[in-house]
Amino acid sequence: MKDSHVADDVTRAAVELFARQGYANTSVQQIVEAAGVTKGAMYHYFESKDDLLFGIYERLLTLQKAHLDDIIGRGGTVDEVLRAVCIDVLETSIDSMEEGAVFFRSLNMLSAPRRQEVTRRRRAYHDEFAELISRGQAEGLYRTDIPLAMLVAHFFSDVHYLSHWYSPEGPEDKTLVAEQLTDLFLTSLRRTDAAP
Repeated sequence: MKDSHVADDVTRAAVELFARQGYANTSVQQIVEAAGVTKGAMYHYFESKDDLLFGIYERLLTLQKAHLDDIIGRGGTVDEVLRAVCIDVLETSIDSMEEGAVFFRSLNMLSAPRRQEVTRRRRAYHDEFAELISRGQAEGLYRTDIPLAMLVAHFFSDVHYLSHWYSPEGPEDKTLVAEQLTDLFLTSLRRTDAAP
């Protein structure tokens, strides 16, 4: 069963090395040595260093998309669903903060097809997120005086900025931070003339 852990070991080693010395300055040899595996074992799971960098973020994208589908599938008011989605995005981003920070610093080093794939998948997620806001607007809950794309960007800018200030050793735990940022976002989204 040891083989099933190779991909995880390689990914963990790569994240640590990319975070410490940068993607461009990290060799495949350094990754396999840190992971305690052979190059052959690594190449069984990842075609290249580019594939490995993509895989780091792909795991988070896949996880968040599965959670999004599950939350929407459970139903509820648009406010309840959007709140649950926001909290999930923030919590899973905090759980994978180092991976996210490495990825965003190194995104420009991905091959063009990989960058396009990431953009496509992020856009698909953002489109579903935007659809929730649109539903709330149609129900008269959310403001319509600001373009939808700006409302979506407003939330995700908080998500992408987390690694610049959040610390797991800090006074606030991830759930409290996720709830507070979500409350701030939803408050900014609500129409001031809507019933409470």
